[in-house]
Amino acid sequence: MTAALYNPTILRLATSIPHHQRLDEAQGSSERRSPVCGSRITVDVAMDDAGRVTALGQEVRACALGQASAALMGAHAIGRDRAELEAARDALAAFLAGTRDDPGDWPGLEIFAPARAHSARHASIRLAFEAVTEAAARAEAVAGQQSSAV
Repeated sequence: MTAALYNPTILRLATSIPHHQRLDEAQGSSERRSPVCGSRITVDVAMDDAGRVTALGQEVRACALGQASAALMGAHAIGRDRAELEAARDALAAFLAGTRDDPGDWPGLEIFAPARAHSARHASIRLAFEAVTEAAARAEAVAGQQSSAV
C-alpha cells in the first residue's frame, strides 16, 4: 500500500514546489503544523482590492505528501479568492475523510485517492490548503482594518 501512496507523480510534485520562498511584504501569513508527523508549512499571501491572491510564498518542511499538496496549491492559488480557497480546503478534507467521492475542482488533487485509507497522512496533505486559506483571511482582515481607518 505504501507504493501507491508515494507514486512517481507525488514524488515529482514534491520536488517542484512553486513559490517556494516567503514573501517580503505579505499581507497575510499562516503557519500550520501536523502534530502527527511534524510537517510544517508557512504560507504568505498578497491580495488585490478584489480579494484575489496576487502573490504567494511558502516555506515547506513536510513529507512527500505534504510537499506534493503544497505544489498543487501553489500552482493554482494565484488569482483565487478566499471563498475558492475555502472550497478547495473543505473539498479536499471531505474527500480524504471519505465523505465526498471527488476532491473538488482544484486541479490534481485526485492523486491523493490512495491516501484516503491512511488517516494519519491526511493532516499533512491538508496543511497547505489550511494555511493558504488562513493567510487569505488574515490579509482580508488587515485590509478591512486599513479601509476602516481611512
